[in-house]
Amino acid sequence: MDIKKVTKEYSNDEITVVWKSGKCIHSGNCFRNLLAVFNPGERPWIKMDKAPTSAIISTVEKCPSGALSYYYNDKK
Repeated sequence: MDIKKVTKEYSNDEITVVWKSGKCIHSGNCFRNLLAVFNPGERPWIKMDKAPTSAIISTVEKCPSGALSYYYNDKK
């Protein structure tokens, strides 16, 4: 079964979160840590306006596979 590898970006005023589906191991760390932002049952599944940027960064940094990353919008 060939699963399409997708890269998506989600932004707020400060940062952009990058999700790479091909790297995701579905550990669940993201939604267990911050369900208001990372909710795989909704579309879009990342809602950047639901938590402070610092909380989003903290959660992204806990991603064990590196499927989630971020960059500051003014430093791309």
